[in-house]
Amino acid sequence: MASKSIMQQGDPRCYFCGGRIGLERHHVMAGPNRKWSEKYGLWVYCCNLHHTDPKQGVQYNRDMNQGLKRLAQIAFEARHSHKEWMDIFKKNYV
Repeated sequence: MASKSIMQQGDPRCYFCGGRIGLERHHVMAGPNRKWSEKYGLWVYCCNLHHTDPKQGVQYNRDMNQGLKRLAQIAFEARHSHKEWMDIFKKNYV
């Protein structure tokens, strides 16, 4: 069963623009850490534009991506420890 996001509550909306059309889950900690994103709820909804568009999507925009990673760490550490974050993700974003 999919986890609930600890980064975004309420009705599904794009995290960036608030839109409701074409929503996709963006796992903030991707690649080999995707399973941990799912387990700990480190994901947000994004519309297609803000998810995968080469000009405006979080997949391509380093500032957006790093900002979400920082917020993911803050949300995680509000529920777990900094040590646990570092043990799992190996990088400090805060």
